[in-house]
Amino acid sequence: MEWMTPITPIQGYGENSFYIKRDDLLPFSFGGNKVRIAQEFFLDMDAQNKNCMIGYGSAKSNLNRAIANINSSRESSGECHIVSPADSNGVQIETSNSFIVSLCGAHIHLCNKNEVSETVQSVMDMCRADGKKPYYIYGDQYGHGNEAVPMRAYIKAFKEIQSQALEKNIEFDYIFHATGTGMTQAGLIAGQMIYGGHEKIVGISISRNKEFQEQILYSMLETYFSKDKPIDRGTIEVEDSFVCGGYGCYNREIVETIKKTMLINGVPLDSTYTGKAFWGMLQYIKKRKISKKNILFIHTGGTPLFFDNICGEKAWNLGC
Repeated sequence: MEWMTPITPIQGYGENSFYIKRDDLLPFSFGGNKVRIAQEFFLDMDAQNKNCMIGYGSAKSNLNRAIANINSSRESSGECHIVSPADSNGVQIETSNSFIVSLCGAHIHLCNKNEVSETVQSVMDMCRADGKKPYYIYGDQYGHGNEAVPMRAYIKAFKEIQSQALEKNIEFDYIFHATGTGMTQAGLIAGQMIYGGHEKIVGISISRNKEFQEQILYSMLETYFSKDKPIDRGTIEVEDSFVCGGYGCYNREIVETIKKTMLINGVPLDSTYTGKAFWGMLQYIKKRKISKKNILFIHTGGTPLFFDNICGEKAWNLGC
């Protein structure tokens, strides 16, 4: 599946020129960056001649949704297993994303946060005992060994952005996006290293602290380039001032930003990823007094979460 998503101007946010790349409009399973990334995992699984996909993520996970849906759409689909830990408060919730995962026939393995590695290993052992060849998206049970694969998605997307900017005769000064696992940001930085460009790539963290996330990104880039190409740490920027207490948490200002973006531009954002990142981007720009620049925000999807967390009068008024 190969697609190019539009870049469109948006209004209502001051004297900078804002544009949004609508990866949420990828025409499969509500789109988003995780559709691009999930494709790369399946390509790699096939290249390794494996036949049993194992994913990981919370009930909110857009990646789980994309993996389960791509697996169910394949003519020769094998089993799909999803290891899904409880939230940090120990509660297992249900979301539209987790509903779609179930709808697609994936086997969901619930666990606590401190049981992830042993649960992943148990699922891999079970699949092998059944004669299958399991593929875990993050490599081994501890999440190592597959860092380069998902980066390919946004290396390709960066090249796509460059071609669209050239066609529109726009030079972007900044590229903002939500950074969580780091797969999207690492791919964008690697794309810039390969294809060139002066854009400042800023990841607005949705959960992790700056130092930890930037080290993860550095390690991913080192792995991708096999340490043959020096990595300039100055190209890695994560802003962690807007995590609001952690993954899935948000405040009234984020809700108001989501509401404004929907009402003025007709673009749905969600409170876990894109809404938090969009609000963080606006605060980042305000704090640094950035003006008269071309700003690109990558909409990395999450539309089902918009309906889970934002629709309804209570959500508009409260936040969490």
